[in-house]
Amino acid sequence: MATLEPSGPLLNVADYALAAAARIPKEAFDYYEGGALDELTLRENTDGWTRLKLYYRVLAGVAARDLSTTVLGQPVSLPILVAPTAFHKLACEEGEIATARAARAARTGFILSSLSNTAMEPVFAQAGSPRWFQLYIYKDREVTRALLQRAEAAGAEAIVLTVDAPGLGTRERDVRNNFQLPEGLVVANLCSLGKGGLPEVQGSGLAVYVRTNFKQDLGFADLDWLCHSTHLPVVVKGVCRGEDARRAAEHGAKAVVVSNHGGRQLDTAPATCEVLPHVVAAAGDLCEVYVDSGIRRGSDVLKAIALGARAVLVGRPILWGLCVAGEKGALRVLEILRRELDEAMLLCGCAKLSDIDVTLLHP
Repeated sequence: MATLEPSGPLLNVADYALAAAARIPKEAFDYYEGGALDELTLRENTDGWTRLKLYYRVLAGVAARDLSTTVLGQPVSLPILVAPTAFHKLACEEGEIATARAARAARTGFILSSLSNTAMEPVFAQAGSPRWFQLYIYKDREVTRALLQRAEAAGAEAIVLTVDAPGLGTRERDVRNNFQLPEGLVVANLCSLGKGGLPEVQGSGLAVYVRTNFKQDLGFADLDWLCHSTHLPVVVKGVCRGEDARRAAEHGAKAVVVSNHGGRQLDTAPATCEVLPHVVAAAGDLCEVYVDSGIRRGSDVLKAIALGARAVLVGRPILWGLCVAGEKGALRVLEILRRELDEAMLLCGCAKLSDIDVTLLHP
């Protein structure tokens, strides 16, 4: 049965998700939307933020709000960054270039996935600042080194190392759909290294690609190697435990991202809102802490900051915006979240991000 688009204007992230489902092939939407196994963590990520309640302040004398902050010392106009997600040309023809332009227009950070459909050079040429590059560690160290050096030359300002994907969590939607990239689409950054195509197999071509290419025995020695191989700050993405965050910082990471890969890796992993306070406490002043997975409203962003995050990353909402209206759709999603965060700050009695603290989550 065809998915029905929402009637009337698209007012929120959920509206954009419904509209996206009606506009792109089911296989592509399932790839963007799906999670691992029973998708319990996928659902819990969103539900967890919803269950947190805001004990708002009144008579706070708040007028104008300031949503600006910095990440790794770089200014952004709001604490919402564009997360690294793969294969944007499944959503729109311009792909990652459209996403980069939307982030630049919103004056916020953009993180390019190494599994992009567009090569990093033209994407970073259209991106503002901060612009970061997400990296997987390949079994072939020279492939990883080549990606790293190329990202530095292309103008990346940080490297985001994904550590929660030494293999791919089973995504049953993709297996049922025999997920492949459509003809003409490639893993653009890897073409010159002989790893630009997904294998044609029964089931998920991406799962076989990851199993064949990604380093399974990823360890802190790999983080050490990366930190010593680049002059750029390194962000470790995919942290679930406080001690791992602290060790990552001790091994050179300048920031960590509390993330379960959007519920796409280990099913029944806890929602990121549950993990975040423990990571913040363990990391202390050693590094910045960001969070992603399940954030769908501006009030979710406020809750994340109250729990200690410096900023959040959003992935699927940006993809839904791209599906609906390319660059304009992605920008519209960011502006919806900006407006909702601004409204939540007003109603909670917060004039600036530093006014947001954990007391808002308790009576």
